[in-house]
Amino acid sequence: MSKYPPPHHLDHDKNNMIEVIKAYPLATVISVHNNEPLVTHMPLIYRDIDGKLIGHIDIYNPQTKLMRDDNEVTIIFSGPQCYISPSIYTTTQLPTWNYIKLHLKGSVKAIESKDALKESLIIMTEFLEQPDQNYVLDADNPRMDANLDYIKMFEITITNWEGKFKLSQDKNKRDIEAAKQELIRANQHNIEPFLNKVF
Repeated sequence: MSKYPPPHHLDHDKNNMIEVIKAYPLATVISVHNNEPLVTHMPLIYRDIDGKLIGHIDIYNPQTKLMRDDNEVTIIFSGPQCYISPSIYTTTQLPTWNYIKLHLKGSVKAIESKDALKESLIIMTEFLEQPDQNYVLDADNPRMDANLDYIKMFEITITNWEGKFKLSQDKNKRDIEAAKQELIRANQHNIEPFLNKVF
C-alpha cells in the first residue's frame, strides 16, 4: 500500500515551513461547529519567541465565537503554485501541478486585553510593511482606537505541522530546475492579466 502524500513531497523541516508562513501570511482558518465547517481567510503572524500564530478577527464573523477556549482549528498556508507542462522537461512526463502548502492544526486561545490587541495590530502592521516601512501604525491612531471594540485577538498553539512541497522532486536535476523556473515564471506572468481583469 503506497503512502499519500508521497514522502518526497513532504517537508519536515519546521524552518522551511516558518519561512512559508512569513512569506505568505494569508491563511485559511477552518473551525468545525455542529459538523459545519466555518472558514475565514486572514493574515496570521508567526511569533518567533514562542512559536504561536497571532491573528485578529471581526466580532461579527460567525467564526469568532470559536476562536477561543482551546478550540481546535486547521490552518492552511498557500505558497506559489502552477501547472507544469510536460513540454518543459527533458524526459517524457505527464502534466502535473506543483505547489507549496502547509497544513497545520492548533488550539486557539482568545486574548482579551485591549492593550495586547493594540500592540499586536502595530506589530503585525510593522511586519507586513517590511522591508520599506512606508507606513507606521501609531499607538495613538484614533481610527485604530475606534475599532478596537470590533476586533478580537487570538493566538494559536500549533499542535501538528505538515509541509506539502510538490516540486517535481522525483525528476532528474535538469527537470527539477526546469520545474522551478516554470513555477517562478508562471507566478510572475499570471498575476498581471488577472489583476487587469479584476480592477
